[in-house]
Amino acid sequence: MMETDIAVGSGLTLTCDRDELVAKLAAVSRVVSSRGTVQVLSGVLLRPVADGLELAATDMELSLRTTLPAKVDGDSPVVVPGKLLVDLARLLPADEVTISFRPEDGVAQISSGSYSSKLNVFSAEDFPRLPATDPAPHTVATASLLETVDRVARSASKDESRPVLTGIQVRFEGTKLYMAATDSYRLSFKETELEQAGPDIEAIIPARALTELQRIAAGTETIAMGINDNTVVFGTGDAASSQTTWLTTRRIDGQFPDVGRLLPESFEAEVDLPRDELRDVVRRAGVMALRNAPLRLRFAEGELTVSAQSQDVGETQESLPAAYTGEPLEIGFNAEFLADGIDSVRGDTVRLKLINPLRPGLVTSPDDDSFWYLIMPIRLAG
Repeated sequence: MMETDIAVGSGLTLTCDRDELVAKLAAVSRVVSSRGTVQVLSGVLLRPVADGLELAATDMELSLRTTLPAKVDGDSPVVVPGKLLVDLARLLPADEVTISFRPEDGVAQISSGSYSSKLNVFSAEDFPRLPATDPAPHTVATASLLETVDRVARSASKDESRPVLTGIQVRFEGTKLYMAATDSYRLSFKETELEQAGPDIEAIIPARALTELQRIAAGTETIAMGINDNTVVFGTGDAASSQTTWLTTRRIDGQFPDVGRLLPESFEAEVDLPRDELRDVVRRAGVMALRNAPLRLRFAEGELTVSAQSQDVGETQESLPAAYTGEPLEIGFNAEFLADGIDSVRGDTVRLKLINPLRPGLVTSPDDDSFWYLIMPIRLAG
């Protein structure tokens, strides 16, 4: 992929619709950097293009670009404070906004109706070069891709000390799409059947990037995808028009855990439970499970009892009918992780598969084996 260069021009004046400006700024400013070490990364690049104005932002790991319909005079790119301009634009009094910039002044003038202000800006020459977006030759149905992301993303780690676990393993094989994510305490896996063969892509993609893709691609029919050695490109909207929004992200290098080997070959007990009722019971009990206190699940003949106890708060216990037979079994789980697994199952029924109190449990659906959620237990005292 070629990279996008930034040339310095002689000036810039643009006029656009206020609401469209707010929407586009809000979209790209989500990836501006909040770290103060490189100030230009807190800005949004405004750059004249053939069909209006391109807006771009990056934190060096993730970048977003979109195009704003606007009347543009001049060819000077400029970097404006991202979050500040979003907040300001929302409050402007008139439907039309004019932004003017002259390189020698070092400020951008914002005008809207009776309002006028000047904002200090950053030099476009200091803005990072962004990967080009044109090589995105494959398309995938938006609904299939985003639904798969939604099912697995919550299991990705937020601990940057193990970067590979902050990503989602994405793999296409013919008409199959596979995604997996794990933080080493739980693991989500989803297999999705596509309407047509997908791109020949296998990569570990930051979960943050795919979560952002969910936001910008909502309401579209297809997503364009491209990849090179270290960059993944996603395009949403109409790729043949100026209304495309592009997201680029670095792929994560490293060895992702072998998902197949982590799944136990067999389980000692299987229990089907009403999904919504179980989720509500777990969430209520989870309110008491503070400071990593385990949620206790005790299975006995015909019944499941969910309980939690925190020394500083109190205790709770709630039971529901369960088609369980055999010796009583008590196992502990992280309340939030268990609730996430139940939320990720589609349908009216959840199936819990268990081995013993020290081995992982599996959350899945009795009607659909394309998704499963493996969760490590917490050793119970006493």
